[in-house]
Amino acid sequence: MPIIINDDPDLVPRCPHCDAELTEISATTTVARGSSSFTMGKRYVYACPSCRKVLGFTQRKGFWAG
Repeated sequence: MPIIINDDPDLVPRCPHCDAELTEISATTTVARGSSSFTMGKRYVYACPSCRKVLGFTQRKGFWAG
């Protein structure tokens, strides 16, 4: 059975921690380095701007992760 995804331009998600409307999301980036300062990828952390609690993480791996 296929999953149906509805595009809703009026949808405003809410923070699962403080229930604030998420019209923006805070993010920070760190660069993962291997030996000899070789770039191994980037890590991102996303947080609610109201309560600053983490909403999720992502990581782009590899040489061309920039």
